[in-house]
Amino acid sequence: MSLHLYNTLTRTTERFKPIRQDEVKVYYCGPTPYNYAHIGNLRAYLNSDFVVRSLRFLGYKVKTVMNITDIDDKTIRDSQKSRKTLQEFTEFYAGEFLTDLSKLGIRHADTIAPISTLITDMRKMIQWLFDKWYAYLAEDGSIYYSVSKFRKYGELAHLDMSGMISSVRINNDEYDKDQVADFALWKAYDSESDGPNKWTIEITLDGKTQKLDGRPGWHIECSACNYRFFGEQIDIHMGGIDNLFPHHQNEVAQTEAYTGKQFSKYWMHGGHLLVDNKKMAKSAGNFYTLRDVVEKQSDTAPELIYRGFRLMALQNQYRENFNFTFERLGAAVNTIRGLDEMMKRLGRYIAKLPETSEERTGRGKLKFHEISREFRDNQQYFMQEFVDKLEDDFDTVSAMTIVFEFQGYVNSGIDEELFSPLEARSLVDLMRSWNEVIGIFDFSLLESESLPADIQALALDRYDAKMAKNWAEADRIRDELASKWWKMIDEKNGWRVEKI
Repeated sequence: MSLHLYNTLTRTTERFKPIRQDEVKVYYCGPTPYNYAHIGNLRAYLNSDFVVRSLRFLGYKVKTVMNITDIDDKTIRDSQKSRKTLQEFTEFYAGEFLTDLSKLGIRHADTIAPISTLITDMRKMIQWLFDKWYAYLAEDGSIYYSVSKFRKYGELAHLDMSGMISSVRINNDEYDKDQVADFALWKAYDSESDGPNKWTIEITLDGKTQKLDGRPGWHIECSACNYRFFGEQIDIHMGGIDNLFPHHQNEVAQTEAYTGKQFSKYWMHGGHLLVDNKKMAKSAGNFYTLRDVVEKQSDTAPELIYRGFRLMALQNQYRENFNFTFERLGAAVNTIRGLDEMMKRLGRYIAKLPETSEERTGRGKLKFHEISREFRDNQQYFMQEFVDKLEDDFDTVSAMTIVFEFQGYVNSGIDEELFSPLEARSLVDLMRSWNEVIGIFDFSLLESESLPADIQALALDRYDAKMAKNWAEADRIRDELASKWWKMIDEKNGWRVEKI
């Protein structure tokens, strides 16, 4: 089997054929840093992460680019409300966004470009579009893209142009989904709304060079970012379905007019995130950032919440809507705990084994039973099934069923002491390979944890309290250990302490 993916442009599942075999170019729209990212934003970047990780796992050499929309209606408005410069304001929230990505195990793009660094690139595109009559100067000094000049407008979004409301032009960065309108490539400076935020570009109009004060429109930034780092064409453009129109459709119109070539060969869009099957909104009281989720689950270690949320995304088909509930998150966290317990058990199992599976025969000769044929066949089955699921439009839902089947296989093998030293280590190698895609295993659990001195002291105190049958003191120490994210486990021959 070879990789197949669903292409929004054609509305069909197609075999993936990169433009060049030596490099796959992947772009995804970055954040508008005017506040903390909500979990719907983060789910979109989890989707991108799974796709890029899968491509690399399957052997493709991938280069990724992401922009940061640091110039925008909302960033300008809210930076002035906060009485901070636009740069200070956006750099703070962009940094918080990247921190959230790291918490969720989302690898950052190879290139991250704030659009404030791309003004020159946008000016070049705007000048060319103006020269070729795709753009025009409005009375207020704004430059607009003339949608009627691009004959394929609406193809990506599959718009029924006859049924759309037609407006003369739209100056806002975002607008209603039933409007087809000329959109701003360059927005004229407005002292009332823009305050101190102003950029100047030189545009030659009718043979005369004019200086235009203002700022770039939303859509031109992604076209310029792609052209700067990727050139005329890319392989895959990803994003949320809410950006399909107008943003992605307008990207196509600008870029393809400018280059004369197909902009992106494949378009991949993720579904909406809902909360309790309702649209997330502050007015509905169901709007959550990652910080909100952690705060509401204060009895659970944040690291488990991050991995649990990541698992929830893996268990939801990327093109479908994602319904977030705290019950589902709790179930995902429990599943993570189960995977962690398997990892701990495997670590203890390996620690008890000799370096090799040598057995001495009656004549004193060595006999080797390193890896059995049955074990080899099982490993091949698990890996091939995992690969097959990824090659079927990045089906992480089905891929995770293979992971859970593997989890049962490992646990039963440990129970029956079936694995040789090399086999046990081969299990770890397989999980390390899979983790390049799923990113939820904690391999530190394979090693015996060295207890911090204060935890060791508390554990000994609890043991003494139990021996003295001082149950109240034992319970108090147990709760104190839990508050520090440790738990004490009683065993037949003593006790041990583990991280929660």
